[in-house]
Parts: sequence; C-alpha cells; structure tokens
Amino acid sequence: MPLANLLAACPYFDELPHSEIEMLAQACIRHTFDPGEIIFLEGEPAAGMWLIEQGSIKIFKVNPDGEEHILHLLGVGNTFNDIGTLDGGANPANAAALHAAVVWLLPVKVLHDLLARDNRLALKVIRLMTGRVRNLVRQVEDLALYTVQIRLARFLLKQAEDPALSGPGVTRTTIASHLATTPETISRVLRSLEEAGAIRFNRHEIIIISESLLRAIASL
Repeated sequence: MPLANLLAACPYFDELPHSEIEMLAQACIRHTFDPGEIIFLEGEPAAGMWLIEQGSIKIFKVNPDGEEHILHLLGVGNTFNDIGTLDGGANPANAAALHAAVVWLLPVKVLHDLLARDNRLALKVIRLMTGRVRNLVRQVEDLALYTVQIRLARFLLKQAEDPALSGPGVTRTTIASHLATTPETISRVLRSLEEAGAIRFNRHEIIIISESLLRAIASL
C-alpha cells in the first residue's frame, strides 16, 4: 500500500486534505526490522510516531528480574509511541519486531507543527488518546480482577478479529507475556477450554469451535 494511502487510513489523519497527507508522507522515514530486532528502548528520547506498513510489533516492559510483559501487539496500519511523540518526552516502553517489519517514522517536530496549525486535528488526537487510556484501564482491570482462563478466552476472541494478534511470532510464550502468566499455564488453560468444547488446538493453531461458549467463559 502506498504510504499516502496508509496515512489516510490512519484514524489520526483520515480527515486531512490530500495536500497535508502528501506533506506527511514526504516527511516520513522508512525503516525495516528483522524478527526480534529492537526498534527503540524505554527511556530514550522519542524520535516520533511510528506507522506499521508490514509485519507486527510488540510494545513491552521488562521488570527488574528481566521478565517481559507485553503491553500491546500491533499490526499493519497501527501507530505506536504516540504518547512519547505527543508529549515530547521519552519512550514510555520498549518496541521490537515480532517478525519482519516495515515501519515509517513520523518525526516529532512534523507532527507538533501540524497540530499547532490544525485545531480540529488536535481535538481529534485528544479524543483518540482518551480512548486508548480507557483501553489501558480495561487492560489493568482484566489483569487485576479476572482469572487466566477469562483473560485467555477474551484474548482468543480478540485474536479472531485482529490479525495483529496472530501469525508468526505470536507464540504461547508471547501470549503468556501479554496476559501476565506463564507458557505452562497458557497450555493448561488451552486444554481446559478444549475439554469444555470451546476451542480445538495443536502446536500450530487455535480454532474457535463455539464462539458463544467462549464468550460465556470470557464473561462477555
């Protein structure tokens, strides 16, 4: 997909005139990353907002014991490091490619200049960012209040709708890191979901057999 089309499909920019989209496209810098390659580290100055053209990206933090927790799994068309870009501060988390990725960097100054002269865009960015904050609150709620079985059932339902949550790199270890548990626990809960008749799984894929049953298990 041409970069201008990718930008025009981004929720931040989908109402901008073609001339502004072309200006942004000219300012973007193309990067490629191999599977597992680090894109940026937490605490470094934010270079800008990133837009995914190909592949998938994980946003993660590492605790003092070296254990990784994945905050987000992102795919084609998604942006990341929006917060660090908008507030002009440091990267709030780490980012790495789950598998081969092509991403575009929109520099901080370019986006700040555009927001300074377009009040409607600035208000739209505020609305979209508050939506992301609400999603983070729900994510914290899931981790604090629900069992691994409920969290995994909800993840599998989201996975069926969002290509970024499946494909190369999204292993049981990745899912465990995202759901704040262990790969062994994920395997055990998968078996219980299969025994309940909600899914079927093997080493390579997980198939939802009964969406209604999985939704009931997910308390949705």
